[in-house]
Amino acid sequence: MSPAGTTSAAPPSPTVGAQWEALGTGVVLRTTDPSALDSARRVIEDQLDLVDRACSRFRADSELVRLNERAGRRTEVGALLFEALEVALRAAELSDGDVDPTIGRALELAGYDRDWSLLEPAGAGGERQPAPTITVRPRSGWSTVELDARRRSVRVPRGIRLDLGASGKAWAADRGAAAAAAAVDCGVLLSLGGDIATCGQPPAGGWRIHVTDDHRSPCSAPGQTIVIESGGLATSSSAVRRWRHQGRLMHHIIDPRTSQPARTHWRTVSVAAADCTDANTGATAALIRCERAPAWLERVGLPARLVDWEGNVRSLAGWPT
Repeated sequence: MSPAGTTSAAPPSPTVGAQWEALGTGVVLRTTDPSALDSARRVIEDQLDLVDRACSRFRADSELVRLNERAGRRTEVGALLFEALEVALRAAELSDGDVDPTIGRALELAGYDRDWSLLEPAGAGGERQPAPTITVRPRSGWSTVELDARRRSVRVPRGIRLDLGASGKAWAADRGAAAAAAAVDCGVLLSLGGDIATCGQPPAGGWRIHVTDDHRSPCSAPGQTIVIESGGLATSSSAVRRWRHQGRLMHHIIDPRTSQPARTHWRTVSVAAADCTDANTGATAALIRCERAPAWLERVGLPARLVDWEGNVRSLAGWPT
């Protein structure tokens, strides 16, 4: 799955944690009960393995790859992939198509046709904007994907390739945190590539989170440390997950209207919401909406922190200053 979020989880003192790699990105787990950490990790590892088998664009045996190969035909899918598709289409609807799961072909043409670790790195933030040359144009969008809940079947139009990276990682974080909290009966924070979900009773004083461009950065990196009691937090950035393809700089935030890496006013957008999935939808859509993003985020009531390419920070809708 393609990583997108870039918010780092700062370890609060009353919790214990573990870190590992999954879904092509970094995983950070924290629990309020030290004795529950190992059990919570096993639950989350099982959850992430199921998500990877259902939703990965990069493993030949995944359900999503099979669904893309059967584009044009109605295909029965498993319950997990069907739920992921419902989540992705809901994100598309709420964002008026800015977060669109039908951009898979555009990502492939931009060179993102394999796991992130295999791409030619371009460094972080060295150039303000990519300069891609991509001739693809979408034949149709998210509204043409047909879901049949009764038969649990899907029809993807011919020529369309789905990618669930925009919503799938945040949704997996929500699922994993909820499953772990239910299993170990304590507070859980789960970060997947910086997309952060919490569940259960938080530690005293809340979950401390350092918001910055790159979730892999230390807590001393430029940014802001905030506290949340519940819900989710996500950051989308066009400055970190970059690679070079055919000599050109690319990133993973695709504008569905052009099928090219977005030329956005913001380098990084962080959003808080009731869950990580909605936070990620807001952050990704804000990058696509450029200068229109602040008014939209205010209107829908999503607290957000936006950083432009000169480093100017704008906080709105209740985000702490």
